[in-house]
Amino acid sequence: MQPLESRIHYKFRNSLLLAEALTHPSLAYESQKPHFDNQRMEFLGDAVLQLVVTDALFKKFPDFTEGQLTKLRSRVVSRTALARFAMAIHLGDYVLLGKGEEATGGRRRLSTLADAFESLIGAVYLDAGLLPARDLILRLFEAEIGNMITSPEERNPKGELQEVLQAIHPKAPAYQVIGETGPDHRRVFQSQVSWQDRVLATGKGKSKKEAEARAAAEALRSRVWEQW
Repeated sequence: MQPLESRIHYKFRNSLLLAEALTHPSLAYESQKPHFDNQRMEFLGDAVLQLVVTDALFKKFPDFTEGQLTKLRSRVVSRTALARFAMAIHLGDYVLLGKGEEATGGRRRLSTLADAFESLIGAVYLDAGLLPARDLILRLFEAEIGNMITSPEERNPKGELQEVLQAIHPKAPAYQVIGETGPDHRRVFQSQVSWQDRVLATGKGKSKKEAEARAAAEALRSRVWEQW
């Protein structure tokens, strides 16, 4: 696991904690060791993440209301965001999976990556305490939290869709206007969003931008890629 430790700039004193954090329940099931998987550590890591991110946002945005801070925190610790952070450190390469999970693409699955990331944080917390875990979280989340200073508003549907899909595969979704109706002063545009050469959804709007946003929102609602 040394390459992973190099990526996160943290050396485990107890390597068994790291092994546990990277053991997917599917492997534990196949190996008949049901008590050795990352589910408990995921639970702990989630709590540590929530605390550290909440503290960071509370200090960075002293004028924000509880509701605004809650929305910002949701952006940082959402399943899709955590999966993206996991991809940034190539965490999926180190997760230990059962044969069935491996065969069905589990290594790239959003839930697998997000869970492993939370487990990794939990393992660091158990290995060295809150301060090293906090340092790791803030280092990995630095750019994300920094972007919120200049763009604290919620992401639009197009941004959310791109984040979800690129947590699975680096290819970005593509938008195309497929129809226009109505007179010039009351045009209605219809756009479709595609990904990996498959249509995800369509949407209509009074502008191309609005049509694309509605197509993205519909794609997020239907999540047809999960059925492929």
